[in-house]
Amino acid sequence: MEYFPLFHKLDGKQCLVVGGGAVAARKIRLLLKTQVRLHLVSPKLHRETEELQNQYARLQHSAREFQAQDLNAVELVFACTANKSLNAEIARLCGEKRIPVNVVDQPELCTVITPAIIDRTPILVAISSSSAAPVLARSIRQQIEKLLPPNLGKFATLLSGFRKSMAAKISDSKQRLRLWQQIVDGPAKELQLAGRDKDAHKLIQQTIDQGVEADVQGEVYLVGAGPGDPELLTLKALRLMQQADVVLYDRLVSDGIMELVRRDADRIYVGKQRAEHSVPQEDINLQLARLAKEGKRVLRLKGGDPFIFGRGGEELETLAEQGVSFQVVPGITAASGCASYAGIPLTHRDHAQSVRFITGHLKSDKTNLRWPELASGDQTLVFYMGLVGLPMICQSLIKAGRDGSTPAAIIEKGTTTQQRVIKGDLQTLPGLVMTEVVRAPTLLIIGGVVSLYPSLSWFQK
Repeated sequence: MEYFPLFHKLDGKQCLVVGGGAVAARKIRLLLKTQVRLHLVSPKLHRETEELQNQYARLQHSAREFQAQDLNAVELVFACTANKSLNAEIARLCGEKRIPVNVVDQPELCTVITPAIIDRTPILVAISSSSAAPVLARSIRQQIEKLLPPNLGKFATLLSGFRKSMAAKISDSKQRLRLWQQIVDGPAKELQLAGRDKDAHKLIQQTIDQGVEADVQGEVYLVGAGPGDPELLTLKALRLMQQADVVLYDRLVSDGIMELVRRDADRIYVGKQRAEHSVPQEDINLQLARLAKEGKRVLRLKGGDPFIFGRGGEELETLAEQGVSFQVVPGITAASGCASYAGIPLTHRDHAQSVRFITGHLKSDKTNLRWPELASGDQTLVFYMGLVGLPMICQSLIKAGRDGSTPAAIIEKGTTTQQRVIKGDLQTLPGLVMTEVVRAPTLLIIGGVVSLYPSLSWFQK
Protein backbone atom coordinates (compact mmCIF):
# COMPACT_ATOMS: atom_id res chain seq x y z
CA MET A 1 0.00 0.00 0.00
CA GLU A 2 1.21 3.48 -0.85
CA TYR A 3 -1.16 5.07 1.69
CA PHE A 4 -2.20 3.68 5.05
CA PRO A 5 -5.92 4.35 5.64
CA LEU A 6 -6.85 6.19 8.85
CA PHE A 7 -9.82 8.21 10.06
CA HIS A 8 -8.76 11.55 11.51
CA LYS A 9 -10.73 12.95 14.49
CA LEU A 10 -10.96 16.71 13.89
CA ASP A 11 -13.58 17.83 16.40
CA GLY A 12 -12.41 21.11 17.93
CA LYS A 13 -9.12 21.02 16.03
CA GLN A 14 -7.78 23.82 13.82
CA CYS A 15 -7.34 23.18 10.11
CA LEU A 16 -6.10 25.47 7.34
CA VAL A 17 -7.43 25.82 3.80
CA VAL A 18 -5.43 27.99 1.40
CA GLY A 19 -7.40 29.12 -1.64
CA GLY A 20 -10.94 30.38 -2.06
CA GLY A 21 -12.12 28.84 -5.33
CA ALA A 22 -14.68 26.16 -6.16
CA VAL A 23 -12.20 23.37 -5.37
CA ALA A 24 -11.63 24.84 -1.92
CA ALA A 25 -15.41 25.05 -1.44
CA ARG A 26 -15.74 21.29 -2.03
CA LYS A 27 -13.04 20.56 0.54
CA ILE A 28 -14.53 22.99 3.06
CA ARG A 29 -18.02 21.55 2.66
CA LEU A 30 -16.67 18.09 3.41
CA LEU A 31 -14.59 19.25 6.39
CA LEU A 32 -17.55 21.09 7.92
CA LYS A 33 -19.38 17.78 8.32
CA THR A 34 -17.07 17.38 11.33
CA GLN A 35 -16.80 19.87 14.21
CA VAL A 36 -13.48 21.21 12.91
CA ARG A 37 -12.46 24.88 13.25
CA LEU A 38 -11.38 26.17 9.84
CA HIS A 39 -9.09 29.01 8.88
CA LEU A 40 -9.51 30.00 5.24
CA VAL A 41 -6.77 32.13 3.67
CA SER A 42 -7.46 33.71 0.28
CA PRO A 43 -7.55 37.28 -1.10
CA LYS A 44 -10.82 36.50 -2.93
CA LEU A 45 -13.65 34.04 -2.46
CA HIS A 46 -15.68 32.07 -4.98
CA ARG A 47 -19.45 32.40 -4.62
CA GLU A 48 -19.78 28.93 -3.04
CA THR A 49 -16.91 29.58 -0.64
CA GLU A 50 -18.38 32.92 0.38
CA GLU A 51 -21.75 31.31 1.09
CA LEU A 52 -20.08 28.77 3.37
CA GLN A 53 -18.14 31.51 5.14
CA ASN A 54 -21.36 33.40 5.83
CA GLN A 55 -23.12 30.24 7.01
CA TYR A 56 -20.59 28.82 9.48
CA ALA A 57 -19.10 30.71 12.41
CA ARG A 58 -16.43 27.97 12.64
CA LEU A 59 -15.07 29.14 9.29
CA GLN A 60 -12.75 32.14 9.77
CA HIS A 61 -11.61 33.98 6.64
CA SER A 62 -8.42 36.00 6.22
CA ALA A 63 -8.62 38.06 3.02
CA ARG A 64 -4.91 38.03 2.16
CA GLU A 65 -2.13 35.88 0.75
CA PHE A 66 -0.79 32.86 2.64
CA GLN A 67 1.86 33.48 5.31
CA ALA A 68 4.11 30.93 7.00
CA GLN A 69 2.69 31.74 10.44
CA ASP A 70 -0.72 30.46 9.22
CA LEU A 71 0.65 26.98 9.89
CA ASN A 72 1.01 27.58 13.62
CA ALA A 73 -1.14 25.25 15.76
CA VAL A 74 -2.94 23.58 12.85
CA GLU A 75 -3.63 19.83 12.58
CA LEU A 76 -4.24 19.54 8.85
CA VAL A 77 -3.66 21.69 5.73
CA PHE A 78 -5.33 21.80 2.33
CA ALA A 79 -3.56 23.73 -0.44
CA CYS A 80 -6.21 24.53 -3.04
CA THR A 81 -4.73 27.39 -5.04
CA ALA A 82 -4.12 27.57 -8.79
CA ASN A 83 -0.51 28.62 -8.07
CA LYS A 84 1.56 25.44 -8.23
CA SER A 85 4.71 27.06 -6.84
CA LEU A 86 2.74 28.35 -3.85
CA ASN A 87 1.22 24.92 -3.32
CA ALA A 88 4.71 23.41 -3.40
CA GLU A 89 5.97 25.94 -0.85
CA ILE A 90 3.04 25.16 1.47
CA ALA A 91 3.80 21.44 1.13
CA ARG A 92 7.50 22.06 1.93
CA LEU A 93 6.70 24.07 5.04
CA CYS A 94 4.21 21.44 6.20
CA GLY A 95 6.87 18.80 5.77
CA GLU A 96 9.26 20.75 7.99
CA LYS A 97 6.59 21.07 10.68
CA ARG A 98 5.33 17.49 10.21
CA ILE A 99 1.81 18.69 9.44
CA PRO A 100 -0.31 16.45 7.19
CA VAL A 101 -0.99 18.24 3.92
CA ASN A 102 -3.23 17.67 0.91
CA VAL A 103 -2.36 19.51 -2.30
CA VAL A 104 -5.18 19.46 -4.84
CA ASP A 105 -4.26 17.90 -8.20
CA GLN A 106 -0.60 17.45 -7.14
CA PRO A 107 -0.50 14.00 -5.52
CA GLU A 108 3.30 13.98 -5.46
CA LEU A 109 3.15 16.79 -2.85
CA CYS A 110 0.50 15.14 -0.65
CA THR A 111 1.16 13.34 2.61
CA VAL A 112 -2.59 12.67 2.96
CA ILE A 113 -5.29 12.31 0.32
CA THR A 114 -9.06 12.72 0.46
CA PRO A 115 -10.91 9.50 -0.39
CA ALA A 116 -14.34 9.13 -1.94
CA ILE A 117 -16.60 8.93 1.11
CA ILE A 118 -19.91 7.23 1.85
CA ASP A 119 -21.39 8.95 4.87
CA ARG A 120 -23.84 6.97 6.99
CA THR A 121 -22.65 8.53 10.24
CA PRO A 122 -21.41 6.93 12.41
CA ILE A 123 -20.75 4.42 9.63
CA LEU A 124 -18.16 5.76 7.18
CA VAL A 125 -16.78 4.07 4.07
CA ALA A 126 -13.75 5.53 2.32
CA ILE A 127 -12.58 4.47 -1.14
CA SER A 128 -9.23 5.52 -2.55
CA SER A 129 -7.30 4.85 -5.73
CA SER A 130 -4.11 6.28 -4.12
CA SER A 131 -4.59 9.28 -6.44
CA ALA A 132 -4.16 7.05 -9.50
CA ALA A 133 -7.77 7.22 -10.73
CA PRO A 134 -10.05 9.47 -8.63
CA VAL A 135 -12.96 9.16 -11.07
CA LEU A 136 -12.84 5.38 -10.72
CA ALA A 137 -12.88 5.70 -6.93
CA ARG A 138 -15.99 7.88 -7.17
CA SER A 139 -17.62 5.34 -9.47
CA ILE A 140 -16.92 2.56 -6.96
CA ARG A 141 -18.37 4.74 -4.21
CA GLN A 142 -21.58 5.16 -6.20
CA GLN A 143 -21.89 1.41 -6.65
CA ILE A 144 -21.36 0.68 -2.95
CA GLU A 145 -23.59 3.55 -1.86
CA LYS A 146 -26.58 1.91 -3.56
CA LEU A 147 -26.20 -1.08 -1.26
CA LEU A 148 -26.16 0.88 2.00
CA PRO A 149 -29.55 2.15 3.20
CA PRO A 150 -29.58 5.88 3.98
CA ASN A 151 -30.56 5.31 7.63
CA LEU A 152 -28.04 2.55 8.32
CA GLY A 153 -26.24 4.92 10.67
CA LYS A 154 -29.29 5.03 12.93
CA PHE A 155 -28.99 1.29 13.44
CA ALA A 156 -25.31 1.68 14.37
CA THR A 157 -26.24 4.38 16.86
CA LEU A 158 -28.94 2.15 18.31
CA LEU A 159 -26.46 -0.71 18.76
CA SER A 160 -23.96 1.56 20.50
CA GLY A 161 -26.49 2.18 23.25
CA PHE A 162 -26.48 -1.51 24.16
CA ARG A 163 -22.72 -2.06 24.40
CA LYS A 164 -22.50 -1.57 28.17
CA SER A 165 -25.54 -3.70 28.98
CA MET A 166 -24.27 -6.44 26.64
CA ALA A 167 -20.85 -6.43 28.34
CA ALA A 168 -22.47 -6.56 31.78
CA LYS A 169 -24.77 -9.42 30.75
CA ILE A 170 -22.22 -11.61 28.94
CA SER A 171 -18.58 -11.64 30.06
CA ASP A 172 -17.32 -14.20 27.54
CA SER A 173 -16.11 -12.31 24.48
CA LYS A 174 -16.83 -15.13 22.03
CA GLN A 175 -20.40 -15.53 23.26
CA ARG A 176 -20.83 -11.78 23.13
CA LEU A 177 -19.62 -11.72 19.52
CA ARG A 178 -22.09 -14.47 18.59
CA LEU A 179 -24.96 -12.54 20.11
CA TRP A 180 -23.95 -9.31 18.37
CA GLN A 181 -23.81 -11.20 15.08
CA GLN A 182 -27.28 -12.60 15.76
CA ILE A 183 -28.64 -9.11 16.35
CA VAL A 184 -26.92 -7.54 13.34
CA ASP A 185 -28.10 -10.30 11.00
CA GLY A 186 -31.57 -10.55 12.50
CA PRO A 187 -34.89 -8.76 12.08
CA ALA A 188 -33.97 -5.91 14.44
CA LYS A 189 -31.99 -4.25 11.67
CA GLU A 190 -34.89 -4.53 9.25
CA LEU A 191 -37.22 -3.03 11.84
CA GLN A 192 -34.84 -0.10 12.28
CA LEU A 193 -34.40 0.43 8.54
CA ALA A 194 -38.17 0.40 8.16
CA GLY A 195 -38.42 3.24 10.68
CA ARG A 196 -39.80 1.10 13.52
CA ASP A 197 -37.27 2.34 16.07
CA LYS A 198 -39.19 1.31 19.20
CA ASP A 199 -39.80 -2.22 17.93
CA ALA A 200 -36.12 -2.59 17.00
CA HIS A 201 -35.04 -1.36 20.45
CA LYS A 202 -37.44 -3.76 22.16
CA LEU A 203 -36.26 -6.75 20.12
CA ILE A 204 -32.58 -6.05 20.80
CA GLN A 205 -33.27 -5.73 24.52
CA GLN A 206 -35.18 -9.03 24.51
CA THR A 207 -32.33 -10.75 22.68
CA ILE A 208 -29.75 -9.50 25.20
CA ASP A 209 -31.97 -10.48 28.16
CA GLN A 210 -32.33 -14.01 26.79
CA GLY A 211 -28.61 -14.28 26.04
CA VAL A 212 -26.94 -16.69 23.66
CA GLU A 213 -29.73 -19.22 24.06
CA ALA A 214 -32.23 -16.81 22.52
CA ASP A 215 -34.27 -18.22 19.68
CA VAL A 216 -33.33 -16.70 16.36
CA GLN A 217 -36.37 -15.09 14.80
CA GLY A 218 -36.85 -15.64 11.11
CA GLU A 219 -38.54 -13.44 8.57
CA VAL A 220 -39.96 -13.68 5.06
CA TYR A 221 -39.06 -11.20 2.32
CA LEU A 222 -41.71 -11.14 -0.41
CA VAL A 223 -39.78 -9.51 -3.23
CA GLY A 224 -40.77 -8.54 -6.74
CA ALA A 225 -37.94 -9.37 -9.14
CA GLY A 226 -39.31 -7.33 -12.03
CA PRO A 227 -39.85 -8.51 -15.60
CA GLY A 228 -36.36 -9.87 -16.27
CA ASP A 229 -33.65 -7.22 -16.58
CA PRO A 230 -31.57 -7.37 -13.35
CA GLU A 231 -31.00 -3.60 -13.48
CA LEU A 232 -34.73 -3.06 -12.87
CA LEU A 233 -34.44 -4.47 -9.34
CA THR A 234 -35.02 -1.99 -6.54
CA LEU A 235 -32.16 -1.26 -4.14
CA LYS A 236 -34.10 -2.78 -1.25
CA ALA A 237 -34.79 -5.94 -3.27
CA LEU A 238 -31.08 -6.33 -3.99
CA ARG A 239 -30.14 -5.81 -0.34
CA LEU A 240 -32.56 -8.45 0.90
CA MET A 241 -31.54 -10.87 -1.86
CA GLN A 242 -27.97 -10.68 -0.65
CA GLN A 243 -28.74 -11.41 3.00
CA ALA A 244 -31.35 -14.19 2.71
CA ASP A 245 -30.55 -17.71 3.99
CA VAL A 246 -32.94 -19.49 1.64
CA VAL A 247 -34.76 -18.43 -1.53
CA LEU A 248 -37.96 -19.79 -3.05
CA TYR A 249 -38.24 -18.70 -6.67
CA ASP A 250 -40.40 -19.31 -9.72
CA ARG A 251 -39.74 -19.77 -13.42
CA LEU A 252 -40.30 -16.09 -14.23
CA VAL A 253 -37.19 -15.07 -12.28
CA SER A 254 -34.37 -14.71 -14.82
CA ASP A 255 -30.95 -16.33 -14.48
CA GLY A 256 -29.36 -12.87 -14.32
CA ILE A 257 -31.42 -12.00 -11.27
CA MET A 258 -30.69 -15.32 -9.57
CA GLU A 259 -26.98 -14.56 -9.98
CA LEU A 260 -27.46 -11.66 -7.57
CA VAL A 261 -28.86 -13.84 -4.79
CA ARG A 262 -26.48 -14.56 -1.91
CA ARG A 263 -24.09 -17.26 -3.13
CA ASP A 264 -24.46 -19.66 -0.20
CA ALA A 265 -28.24 -19.34 0.13
CA ASP A 266 -30.30 -22.52 -0.24
CA ARG A 267 -32.37 -22.38 -3.43
CA ILE A 268 -35.78 -24.00 -3.75
CA TYR A 269 -37.56 -23.96 -7.10
CA VAL A 270 -41.33 -23.67 -6.77
CA GLY A 271 -42.14 -22.58 -10.33
CA LYS A 272 -45.44 -23.16 -12.03
CA GLN A 273 -46.35 -23.79 -15.63
CA ARG A 274 -49.70 -24.14 -17.29
CA ALA A 275 -51.31 -27.41 -16.06
CA GLU A 276 -48.06 -28.31 -14.27
CA HIS A 277 -47.50 -27.05 -10.73
CA SER A 278 -44.21 -28.26 -9.28
CA VAL A 279 -45.38 -27.24 -5.81
CA PRO A 280 -49.03 -26.44 -4.93
CA GLN A 281 -49.57 -22.87 -3.75
CA GLU A 282 -50.80 -24.01 -0.35
CA ASP A 283 -47.58 -25.96 0.19
CA ILE A 284 -45.52 -22.90 -0.75
CA ASN A 285 -47.40 -20.83 1.81
CA LEU A 286 -46.73 -23.34 4.57
CA GLN A 287 -43.11 -23.84 3.55
CA LEU A 288 -42.44 -20.11 3.87
CA ALA A 289 -43.87 -20.10 7.38
CA ARG A 290 -41.97 -23.24 8.43
CA LEU A 291 -38.60 -21.99 7.23
CA ALA A 292 -39.06 -18.64 8.97
CA LYS A 293 -40.01 -20.37 12.22
CA GLU A 294 -36.72 -22.26 11.98
CA GLY A 295 -34.99 -18.87 12.29
CA LYS A 296 -34.16 -18.43 8.61
CA ARG A 297 -34.34 -15.26 6.54
CA VAL A 298 -36.55 -16.47 3.71
CA LEU A 299 -36.62 -14.76 0.33
CA ARG A 300 -39.74 -15.37 -1.73
CA LEU A 301 -38.66 -14.09 -5.12
CA LYS A 302 -41.39 -13.52 -7.71
CA GLY A 303 -41.26 -12.29 -11.27
CA GLY A 304 -42.78 -8.85 -11.79
CA ASP A 305 -44.67 -7.52 -8.77
CA PRO A 306 -45.87 -9.97 -6.10
CA PHE A 307 -49.25 -8.24 -5.75
CA ILE A 308 -50.13 -8.16 -9.47
CA PHE A 309 -51.19 -11.69 -10.47
CA GLY A 310 -48.41 -13.00 -8.25
CA ARG A 311 -50.54 -14.55 -5.47
CA GLY A 312 -48.45 -12.67 -2.94
CA GLY A 313 -51.54 -11.83 -0.91
CA GLU A 314 -52.31 -15.52 -0.40
CA GLU A 315 -48.82 -16.17 0.91
CA LEU A 316 -48.99 -13.26 3.31
CA GLU A 317 -52.34 -14.42 4.68
CA THR A 318 -50.73 -17.67 5.80
CA LEU A 319 -47.73 -15.86 7.30
CA ALA A 320 -49.99 -13.45 9.19
CA GLU A 321 -52.12 -16.30 10.52
CA GLN A 322 -49.02 -18.08 11.84
CA GLY A 323 -47.46 -14.95 13.33
CA VAL A 324 -44.46 -14.86 11.00
CA SER A 325 -42.77 -11.50 10.41
CA PHE A 326 -42.58 -10.41 6.77
CA GLN A 327 -41.69 -7.56 4.45
CA VAL A 328 -43.00 -6.77 0.97
CA VAL A 329 -40.82 -5.19 -1.71
CA PRO A 330 -42.74 -4.21 -4.85
CA GLY A 331 -41.24 -4.89 -8.24
CA ILE A 332 -41.70 -3.38 -11.68
CA THR A 333 -44.64 -5.28 -13.10
CA ALA A 334 -44.39 -6.86 -16.55
CA ALA A 335 -46.90 -4.45 -18.07
CA SER A 336 -44.75 -1.45 -17.23
CA GLY A 337 -41.36 -3.01 -17.89
CA CYS A 338 -42.12 -4.87 -21.11
CA ALA A 339 -44.17 -2.05 -22.62
CA SER A 340 -41.42 0.46 -21.86
CA TYR A 341 -38.68 -1.68 -23.38
CA ALA A 342 -40.83 -2.27 -26.46
CA GLY A 343 -41.53 1.46 -26.84
CA ILE A 344 -45.29 1.04 -26.37
CA PRO A 345 -46.68 3.67 -23.96
CA LEU A 346 -49.58 2.21 -21.99
CA THR A 347 -51.44 5.52 -22.10
CA HIS A 348 -51.36 8.27 -24.70
CA ARG A 349 -53.66 11.25 -25.17
CA ASP A 350 -54.33 10.30 -28.78
CA HIS A 351 -54.93 6.60 -28.18
CA ALA A 352 -55.84 5.60 -24.62
CA GLN A 353 -56.99 7.37 -21.49
CA SER A 354 -56.87 4.30 -19.25
CA VAL A 355 -55.18 0.91 -18.98
CA ARG A 356 -56.38 -2.43 -17.63
CA PHE A 357 -54.29 -5.31 -16.33
CA ILE A 358 -56.04 -8.63 -16.97
CA THR A 359 -55.12 -12.25 -16.39
CA GLY A 360 -55.18 -14.21 -19.63
CA HIS A 361 -54.75 -17.57 -17.92
CA LEU A 362 -58.10 -19.08 -18.87
CA LYS A 363 -59.15 -22.06 -16.77
CA SER A 364 -60.65 -24.84 -18.93
CA ASP A 365 -60.53 -22.43 -21.90
CA LYS A 366 -63.34 -20.39 -20.33
CA THR A 367 -63.45 -16.99 -18.71
CA ASN A 368 -65.99 -14.77 -17.02
CA LEU A 369 -64.42 -11.51 -18.17
CA ARG A 370 -66.79 -8.67 -19.02
CA TRP A 371 -65.92 -8.46 -22.69
CA PRO A 372 -68.27 -5.56 -23.54
CA GLU A 373 -66.40 -3.38 -21.00
CA LEU A 374 -63.05 -4.43 -22.45
CA ALA A 375 -64.20 -3.67 -26.00
CA SER A 376 -64.14 0.10 -25.41
CA GLY A 377 -61.71 1.69 -27.85
CA ASP A 378 -60.23 4.38 -25.58
CA GLN A 379 -58.28 2.03 -23.32
CA THR A 380 -55.22 -0.19 -23.40
CA LEU A 381 -55.62 -3.84 -22.43
CA VAL A 382 -52.67 -5.75 -21.00
CA PHE A 383 -53.12 -9.50 -20.67
CA TYR A 384 -50.74 -11.44 -18.43
CA MET A 385 -50.24 -15.12 -19.30
CA GLY A 386 -52.32 -14.64 -22.45
CA LEU A 387 -50.32 -16.73 -24.94
CA VAL A 388 -52.40 -19.93 -24.85
CA GLY A 389 -55.70 -18.06 -24.70
CA LEU A 390 -54.73 -15.55 -27.40
CA PRO A 391 -57.18 -16.78 -30.11
CA MET A 392 -60.11 -16.76 -27.66
CA ILE A 393 -59.14 -13.31 -26.29
CA CYS A 394 -59.03 -11.78 -29.79
CA GLN A 395 -62.25 -13.47 -30.91
CA SER A 396 -64.11 -12.46 -27.74
CA LEU A 397 -63.09 -8.81 -28.11
CA ILE A 398 -64.15 -8.70 -31.76
CA LYS A 399 -67.45 -10.39 -30.89
CA ALA A 400 -68.00 -7.79 -28.13
CA GLY A 401 -67.56 -4.94 -30.63
CA ARG A 402 -63.86 -4.13 -30.69
CA ASP A 403 -62.64 -3.41 -34.20
CA GLY A 404 -60.72 -6.33 -35.68
CA SER A 405 -58.07 -3.93 -36.97
CA THR A 406 -57.21 -2.79 -33.41
CA PRO A 407 -53.40 -3.02 -33.07
CA ALA A 408 -52.13 -5.80 -30.84
CA ALA A 409 -48.70 -7.12 -29.91
CA ILE A 410 -47.14 -10.03 -28.07
CA ILE A 411 -43.89 -9.29 -26.21
CA GLU A 412 -41.79 -12.39 -25.62
CA LYS A 413 -39.21 -12.42 -22.80
CA GLY A 414 -39.57 -8.68 -22.36
CA THR A 415 -36.69 -6.53 -20.99
CA THR A 416 -34.18 -9.34 -21.59
CA THR A 417 -31.67 -9.74 -24.40
CA GLN A 418 -34.04 -12.34 -25.91
CA GLN A 419 -36.93 -9.86 -26.17
CA ARG A 420 -39.11 -10.15 -29.30
CA VAL A 421 -42.15 -8.14 -30.30
CA ILE A 422 -44.69 -9.58 -32.71
CA LYS A 423 -47.12 -6.90 -33.89
CA GLY A 424 -50.41 -7.38 -35.68
CA ASP A 425 -54.05 -6.73 -34.89
CA LEU A 426 -56.92 -8.65 -33.31
CA GLN A 427 -57.53 -10.54 -36.55
CA THR A 428 -53.94 -11.34 -37.56
CA LEU A 429 -51.98 -11.69 -34.32
CA PRO A 430 -53.01 -15.28 -33.45
CA GLY A 431 -51.76 -16.51 -36.83
CA LEU A 432 -48.53 -14.50 -36.58
CA VAL A 433 -47.79 -15.98 -33.15
CA MET A 434 -48.22 -19.51 -34.49
CA THR A 435 -45.91 -18.78 -37.42
CA GLU A 436 -43.23 -17.15 -35.26
CA VAL A 437 -43.33 -19.98 -32.65
CA VAL A 438 -43.61 -17.70 -29.61
CA ARG A 439 -42.91 -19.13 -26.16
CA ALA A 440 -43.69 -17.93 -22.63
CA PRO A 441 -43.16 -15.72 -20.76
CA THR A 442 -45.16 -13.28 -22.85
CA LEU A 443 -47.26 -10.17 -22.42
CA LEU A 444 -50.18 -9.24 -24.69
CA ILE A 445 -50.95 -5.55 -25.31
CA ILE A 446 -54.05 -4.47 -27.22
CA GLY A 447 -55.01 -0.93 -28.18
CA GLY A 448 -54.15 2.09 -30.29
CA VAL A 449 -50.88 2.61 -28.41
CA VAL A 450 -49.47 -0.47 -30.14
CA SER A 451 -49.51 1.48 -33.43
CA LEU A 452 -46.58 3.52 -32.05
CA TYR A 453 -44.34 0.44 -32.26
CA PRO A 454 -41.62 0.37 -33.54
CA SER A 455 -41.24 4.16 -33.94
CA LEU A 456 -40.72 4.61 -30.17
CA SER A 457 -38.77 1.40 -29.64
CA TRP A 458 -35.34 1.95 -28.09
CA PHE A 459 -34.31 -1.40 -26.61
CA GLN A 460 -32.50 -3.69 -29.00
CA LYS A 461 -30.82 -7.05 -28.56
